[in-house]
Amino acid sequence: MPIPLINTVASWLLKKRLHQIELFIKYPAEVQNEVLMGLIDYAKNTHFGRQYDFKSMKSYEDFAARVPIVNYEGMESLISRARMGEQELFWPSPIKMFAKSSGTTNAKSKFIPVSPESLEDCHYKSSKDLLSIYLNNNENSQLFTGKSLRLGGSKELYESHGSVFGDLSALLIDNMPFWAEFSSTPSNKVSLMSDWDRKLTAVIEESSLENVTSMAGVPSWMLVLLHELLERQGHSHLFEVWDQLEVYFHGGVSFSPYKEQFKKILPRKSFNYYEIYNASEGFFAIQDRNKGDDLLLMLDYGIFYEFIPMDLYESEEEQAIPLSQVQLHTNYAIVITTNAGLWRYKVGDTMRFTSLDPYRIRISGRTRHHINVFGEELIIENAEEALKIVSKKTQTDIIEYTAAPIFMKDKEKGGHEWLIEFRTPPENLDQFTELLDNALKSLNSDYEAKRYNNMTLNMPVVHCAKTGTFHKWLATNDKLGGQHKIPRLSNSRKYLEELLSYS
Repeated sequence: MPIPLINTVASWLLKKRLHQIELFIKYPAEVQNEVLMGLIDYAKNTHFGRQYDFKSMKSYEDFAARVPIVNYEGMESLISRARMGEQELFWPSPIKMFAKSSGTTNAKSKFIPVSPESLEDCHYKSSKDLLSIYLNNNENSQLFTGKSLRLGGSKELYESHGSVFGDLSALLIDNMPFWAEFSSTPSNKVSLMSDWDRKLTAVIEESSLENVTSMAGVPSWMLVLLHELLERQGHSHLFEVWDQLEVYFHGGVSFSPYKEQFKKILPRKSFNYYEIYNASEGFFAIQDRNKGDDLLLMLDYGIFYEFIPMDLYESEEEQAIPLSQVQLHTNYAIVITTNAGLWRYKVGDTMRFTSLDPYRIRISGRTRHHINVFGEELIIENAEEALKIVSKKTQTDIIEYTAAPIFMKDKEKGGHEWLIEFRTPPENLDQFTELLDNALKSLNSDYEAKRYNNMTLNMPVVHCAKTGTFHKWLATNDKLGGQHKIPRLSNSRKYLEELLSYS
């Protein structure tokens, strides 16, 4: 099939951007330093800039010595004042939009500032870059002959004191250029619906009539939508609905637990999966190679990066380092300074570098989402790789899962308790449990040491959740659809106990 004219024109327009990407790949330290000094200069007359004397800052060393590293609580009072309408507190441009975070760092809602600069130079710029990179890697793409199926947040936008807040995806959809809606499905009206069940029906009704060539959204919710669509239409795979579907752009959660399920409903080897790493705080990285399993860190989105080695995280020796000092295969917590006025802010995510030339990364988990009650340091990366291994061996499909510690009581040793909702359950749950235990041992030496001869940890306990358990829990907590995520690992039993009550 000949390449449509619109693809040729789009490719021509986007190639200029590819040269700029090549520039930050070649000169990463210089580009990052330019970003930082530009942010400092632009915000020097804000309340925050005066407090830390930005005018006299001449280097990264000055910045790191004066400005403290903070989490959300460290900026909450300034953000609350901004939400009440006060301006020029931490960023000179008017801050009138706030992304209500759906992350699970804690139960409390977070309101992340979204500036005009972060909207244009980070979030929207990244969408164009994603297309630039994809089209550059796939010259015969027919992407623009159809529409992109987008599955955003289910929250409506709310106004308060002259400011607007809602899911980031809802803010992006609400503020995108009018012409962008013509290349997407469903309509903005449906995309912003708050009732997930009604929205699901409306998305299927609108999108199934379109020629969808790409999809974008969080894997867990996209699977719910796609399975529902196939069931309603009586099809076995998606190419019976959209024959020209060629790529799925995904992010928000690890793709590992869902990949095999997507392959079953997208049975073409030529089909592409492209991962992105974005959050309410900014857009950070894009998969830049077909079939790649790591992401290119984007260095010119108005975000300056620092990294805290996880073995020093929240210790007396905690110290952040710039990009130029990172090492391969070390687990880091991410610290960002952004063009929305977040200064040395802990995102709450952890990642590893897989390449230093260019800087490519792989997300490894969350700083708060691990189990380390017994010194086992079990992180999401371990859990999801282990489940992937075991699912393949046992021919099972996992929909959702969560895990928590079993605390020691009297002479009884501790352990881990898992609740897993399967689409295809294991024939033998005891065998599944044993294989999971062995996989975790092979991936995590600390876990293996604690499990040796049941020294500290007993064999894990695995429960099969009833169908719909996690959906019911999310519905009860008003977290259905879009960017909302299941808490995977926790040092507390709170989430597990609540979920067990539904199962």
